[in-house]
Amino acid sequence: MRRKKNQRKFGRLFTAFSLVIIILTSIFLTYKPNVSKVNLGLDLQGGFEVLYQVEPIKEGDNIDENIVKATSDTISRRINILGVSEPVITVESGNRIRVELAGVKDQESARKVLSTQANLTIRDTDDNVLLDGSDLQENGASQGYAEYSKPIVTLKLKDAEKFGRITSEISKRGVGNNLMVIWMDYQEGDSYAEEAKKTNHKFISAPQVTQTINSKDVQISGNFTLEEAKNMAALLNSGSLPVKLTEIYSNAVGAQFGSEALNQTVFAGIISLGIICLFMVVFYRLPGLIASIMLVAYVYITIVFFNLISGVLTLPGIAALILGVGMAVDANIIMYERIKEELRSGYTLEKSYKDGAKQSLWTIFDSQLTTVIAAVVLFIFGTSSVKGFATMLLLTILVSFITAVFGTRILLSLIVKSNVLNNNLGLFGVRKKSIHKDSKPINSLDLPTQFDKFNFTKHMNKFFALSVVIIIAGTISLSTFKLNLGIDFSSGTRIDVMSDSQITQDQIKSDLDSLQVKEEKIVFTPDNKQATIHSKDNFDQEKTLKVKEYFSSKYNKDANISVVSPIIGKELAKNALYALIYASVGIIIYVAFRFEWRMGVTSIIALLHDVLVIIFMASILRLEIDITFIAAILTIVGYSINDTIVTFDRIREHMRYEKVITSKEQLYKIVDVSLRQTLTRSFNTVITVIIAVVVMLLLGSKAIYTFNVTLLIGLIFGLYSSLFIATQLWVLLKTKELKKNKKIVVKQREFKADRDKNDKVLV
Repeated sequence: MRRKKNQRKFGRLFTAFSLVIIILTSIFLTYKPNVSKVNLGLDLQGGFEVLYQVEPIKEGDNIDENIVKATSDTISRRINILGVSEPVITVESGNRIRVELAGVKDQESARKVLSTQANLTIRDTDDNVLLDGSDLQENGASQGYAEYSKPIVTLKLKDAEKFGRITSEISKRGVGNNLMVIWMDYQEGDSYAEEAKKTNHKFISAPQVTQTINSKDVQISGNFTLEEAKNMAALLNSGSLPVKLTEIYSNAVGAQFGSEALNQTVFAGIISLGIICLFMVVFYRLPGLIASIMLVAYVYITIVFFNLISGVLTLPGIAALILGVGMAVDANIIMYERIKEELRSGYTLEKSYKDGAKQSLWTIFDSQLTTVIAAVVLFIFGTSSVKGFATMLLLTILVSFITAVFGTRILLSLIVKSNVLNNNLGLFGVRKKSIHKDSKPINSLDLPTQFDKFNFTKHMNKFFALSVVIIIAGTISLSTFKLNLGIDFSSGTRIDVMSDSQITQDQIKSDLDSLQVKEEKIVFTPDNKQATIHSKDNFDQEKTLKVKEYFSSKYNKDANISVVSPIIGKELAKNALYALIYASVGIIIYVAFRFEWRMGVTSIIALLHDVLVIIFMASILRLEIDITFIAAILTIVGYSINDTIVTFDRIREHMRYEKVITSKEQLYKIVDVSLRQTLTRSFNTVITVIIAVVVMLLLGSKAIYTFNVTLLIGLIFGLYSSLFIATQLWVLLKTKELKKNKKIVVKQREFKADRDKNDKVLV
């Protein structure tokens, strides 16, 4: 009997050990091909760039800002045809549109898809228009197959009767004239009579009509390849361009981040991951080791899943990955702290694991689901890099649940249920003298902490005052110095310098000094034969001519100078703001449903507090406001709400434990005790992410300096608002409720106080 018990005991340990070996071996053997498959965005790998001049189709037509914006929207829809994620579309002065596409190799196909007018017309043999794009249903074009599996394009018309009248009239014409000639981008001067004589004619097809056709469906057949048919259908659905696009120039784009900078960031990420793992092992011992293994698995699985959805990794995507690391660690810390509390209460290891895992599951679920709400709203309402951030964030939340919740629990459960470590609680980070030694265990909610001297609610006015001082100082700075807007959000000038030989950064800086041009950023192509200079200076005509002549004469190639308009950047920020508002409403509704409305409202106040503080600090520190700054703000939004919900979950648990609240002092005590008991968890979670950010600042690329500094500020104030703003505001609102109703009766559920009387006690 004892032998079977020992076999079962060591069998579980062997299974856990084997799973660890399988996980680590699988990662080691396959990480290289998976990493190499990651699609990098334009800012990380370069790609194809083209600059268009927007011109009217008809002479005399005016091109205004609305038409240029509508054109950029149509181009954005067409980019989906190319399968490119997160394009960068910039509207520049002089009615120009710059399009940057990451990793595009077939430049000719890209040009054709972007600039073709996609103006479909159906004409008779005398070139009179019978039908045009306005007669098509929205998204009514689709690719199909005719006889012998020949690709065709099917159109859905708005008016079947109109089509019937037209086909009836055409069918009555003589042979040779009873044709409906289908054109794409018919130009003045084109003629069916002339084109019909050619082998490679401009019109798509000219089907014969012999009878009246009362149908909304029209089939276009021609010598299409499958790809051509698909592209035509997609172009028609994206809408015709309201203007003519003339290509000014195009070139291969160098990565803003650069291979060296990317390598620096990857190296810094590996170092920070190692330090986080070391911290977890030192603080949580054996569970910390398991968490470290699953953290490595988290990064690996995220990359695998990201490849499966054909994601494109950009700087905002890296931001979401860092946030995911914090959330994965947080899920483990929440559970481990719960287990430690149960062990300190005097329960057996197995019982402590069971209750700790159970109690922490809903806490993790609530905190991460609020972040999911924010991510979904960002994905729906965000554009470009915001949408990319949301995609990666949703993926990291899913993977952190797989690894930090299920993976960790499987391994820890096998070890705990082996009963080998029942008398070695030091391996779970619990000291013997901290364990409750009475014959009967106590409820973990009654446990003393090392922070019992702290009285948070007593000093709430000081916390509020500090926030008010920061906001006043930030408001003064913002009104005096404004924000240090990057070229994405403010007017500026872009200079493209080209040369037949390699150009160095020192050369360009020397050139700019002699021209008295202050640069914000200099980006080189991979071959160092082209440099793109971003400056916040707005050049007048004389300055533009002087700079252009200087570079053209020195490098024997024409330099291109254009003034950048902030239209697209401002729209990105506006959509991010709308997404933040909608996400806040969604979070309030969810928290009100799962907790209560006061917790939802104060959570959002704390979140907005963090966002405002970050913006004010950016003004004071003169941080450049660019796309990476927006990514950092979004990261803190996800992180701040996660942290606040965990704190409120403990307050809710204490409320249910108390059952009836009859005094203000009772409410204040609940908040103080809850904060003390979650303080270690809150600090440890923030410290692990701060480790990653500080290492990125020290070892990572300067290209994401703004992102890292913003993230560091946000992490510190996110912790501050969760502990000292959200909870303090909640207790004030709850006190008002108490005054109004005289007492608060809390809805009950099963408590940890209702223990199995037969549980063994550790003494």
